[in-house]
Amino acid sequence: MEFPEELKYSRKHEWVRVDGGHATVGITEHAQAELGDVVHVELPKVGAEMEASNSFGTVESVKAVSDLFAPVSGKVTQVNSALEEQPEVINSDPYEDGWMVVIEMSDLGELDGLLSAEAYGAYVKEEGG
Repeated sequence: MEFPEELKYSRKHEWVRVDGGHATVGITEHAQAELGDVVHVELPKVGAEMEASNSFGTVESVKAVSDLFAPVSGKVTQVNSALEEQPEVINSDPYEDGWMVVIEMSDLGELDGLLSAEAYGAYVKEEGG
């Protein structure tokens, strides 16, 4: 299972790609594998305020509906609207085309609470995944 080194990870299985004060967010390869085939995704609108650890949307698979949790706080500046028509991209390319939102971070210090790729891999193993 792949966990790109340049990303940060939450214990709720979201990944973060940091670019200055912006964070691109999606779900990890582990999360999409656990979910199975993704059939629908519900994301916030541009301009929505997000708070770290709070739900910001849902992802529905053939197995279940799961909440998405914000790994950082801030304002949504972009939403991957392509996922409305092709949610299955989350399964085939979770780290690139399967991104969900871009957040203008309000507290860069929250990044310190996220996991490195190595730590996330160990966390997933410990969790039994």
